[in-house]
Amino acid sequence: GPHQEGKHRQGTACLSPLPGVSAGNGCGHTLLTPHSGTLSSKNYPGTYPNHTMCCWRLQAPPGTSLLLAFGDVDLEPSEHCAHSSLLLTDPQTGSAYGPYCRNSVPSAPLLVTNSSTVTVLFNSTSHRSGRGLLLSYATSQHPGTHYTQEHVSPDPPLAMCFSVYCPAGCKDIHGDIWGNPSQGYRDTSVLCKAAVHAGVIADELGGQVTLSREKGITLYESAFANGLHSKRGSLSEKRLVFRKVCCLLYPACDDALEVVAFNVSSWWHEVDALGQDRAWVAERAALSTTGHSWAAEPGAEAAWLELDLGTRRNVTGIITKGSSEQHDYYVTSYHVSSSRDGKNWRPYRGSSGQKDRVFEGNTDSQGEVSNAFIPSIIARYVR
Repeated sequence: GPHQEGKHRQGTACLSPLPGVSAGNGCGHTLLTPHSGTLSSKNYPGTYPNHTMCCWRLQAPPGTSLLLAFGDVDLEPSEHCAHSSLLLTDPQTGSAYGPYCRNSVPSAPLLVTNSSTVTVLFNSTSHRSGRGLLLSYATSQHPGTHYTQEHVSPDPPLAMCFSVYCPAGCKDIHGDIWGNPSQGYRDTSVLCKAAVHAGVIADELGGQVTLSREKGITLYESAFANGLHSKRGSLSEKRLVFRKVCCLLYPACDDALEVVAFNVSSWWHEVDALGQDRAWVAERAALSTTGHSWAAEPGAEAAWLELDLGTRRNVTGIITKGSSEQHDYYVTSYHVSSSRDGKNWRPYRGSSGQKDRVFEGNTDSQGEVSNAFIPSIIARYVR
């Protein structure tokens, strides 16, 4: 990219925040981690507001350098980018990149720095147009960040596996996905967002994904998975199919695990209006059960359902569904805990490890909802 020394012409100081933190009233979607991240201006991809600024400080681990991918830089043009601008500075070497706006854009979509610290400053005065900016970054340990299919280069042959690195924070960027984890995704889908939906990476971490580009199908079905809704889509020439690394080593890793026994905190013994008994017992919790499901006793506090897998297994995710169309009941959110011996239980916290994760469940009684465990769980019992 261009390398211009000198002070920012607008004279707006960037009081650099702590590493991995943004500051200012012009910050949009932001997720910064030591190894990768995504940042955008406020309202992106809508027009960014007047008289705003945001300062992000990117900090990579010592001994590595930062690579920045310009997903979109659309700031209203002005002489020397005086009205709206993006400026990147390297405090370690004193060098600067930019300022950038629509009439002074980065010369390449990827900027390779020689620094582990970069400060990103965006500001605006009065303007009428412009989507703002969308950037991602990774470290020299993980080259190759991108947002859309066009960034994958060279174009791999049909059905050939290829690998790309997805930065953290792709889940909430603008763009649609069509398809689901079992079918694959329409090739016009935002690739890294589809990877989060498919459960092959956690949004808060990002990571390397392996996928193949295969022949398209007639209809892509929508699904709610890992906190994202995909769309129903029409025929495409090609589709994207994600490959979990474990499947290269263990071909059956995506199979449904057999449940030896179900255990529950309580179950509902229903007597309907005609005086007929209906038992909502534990065994009816299996996903393949027709008719009514398991349900806890009405009014029960902290209800739980426990699955015994018979032996310790590697559990990579969970699929939930409501009862049935006739009985419009479903679970909207839940926690997960696991045990290797049935006595000592560990709450699932996911990749962040800070607090117990709350999984998004169902919004109706018919649809299936998938949630991936990243990292996976080694356990005999899952509750």
